[in-house]
Amino acid sequence: MRFHKTAASAAVILALAATAACGGKEGSAGDKPKDQTDEKALPSYQVAKDVKVDSPVLKKAQKRGKIVIGAKADQPYLGFQDQSTKKYSGFDIEIAKMVAADLGFSAKQIEWKTVDSGARETAVSKGDVDLMIGTYTINPERKKQIDFAGPYFHAGASLLVKKDEKAVKGPETVKGKKVCSIVGSTPLKTIKEPKYGAKVTELSKYSECVSQVLDGQVDALTTDDAILMGYAAQNPGKLKVVGKPFSDEPYGVGLKKGDKALQKAVADALKAHQDNGDYKKAFEATLGKSGSKLKTPPAITEK
Repeated sequence: MRFHKTAASAAVILALAATAACGGKEGSAGDKPKDQTDEKALPSYQVAKDVKVDSPVLKKAQKRGKIVIGAKADQPYLGFQDQSTKKYSGFDIEIAKMVAADLGFSAKQIEWKTVDSGARETAVSKGDVDLMIGTYTINPERKKQIDFAGPYFHAGASLLVKKDEKAVKGPETVKGKKVCSIVGSTPLKTIKEPKYGAKVTELSKYSECVSQVLDGQVDALTTDDAILMGYAAQNPGKLKVVGKPFSDEPYGVGLKKGDKALQKAVADALKAHQDNGDYKKAFEATLGKSGSKLKTPPAITEK
């Protein structure tokens, strides 16, 4: 397993990401979220020529003339699809564009596919997507089915509640409370641990959980602070994030198990864009718009 260490002068990454969206319809929620990306501040990514990587997945993508990338669609600042324009935006979307460029594909040669959290391993394993880039925590269970390159970002589980909520202050205060999370997520697995004593509601999309928090159907939503910060920013005066992070959620790029050449190429691309400053610029134009702060990125490994 090969590691790429980032120098002190390397580009910095967000530790507390942001995201938004709500409501029952994908890509919509709360107060009609809009694309918050500062388009003018985004970096441009030079597309590599004549890329030669001994990867079955990449060779198929090259043959079809496009790369298929799985993404989230209801997380502004990270992975959000505007329902009127169908355009995707956010930090994870920029990460995907960086990687695609180094693999020889322009932004116009990316086919985006929205993939729910519970279906990500299946989508990667079956080849429905070439890469999965969408708040995708690297963990041992998932690594039994697929491989990862990264991590490119560290988040941690936290709680989102209504602005006037006083009883829920952190994970130690959710006993007997209704807490929502989504199927297939690591925060769902965490909050179901007996020590927390929460009454857990399982839904398919975070935006649906946010709607239930706003409507008072549940007391809190738990997922990565990276995601919750954005929901709070998108609903000022209505929602807030409480408690310190109570899990470790390292985000990585999911890819087909055993494709070591592609795994290395993706890891190299992530580090290259950290080092040349694209990473920092992309953050400032996306996640940074939510008020989140930057931290030095974690060391990148292929898996």
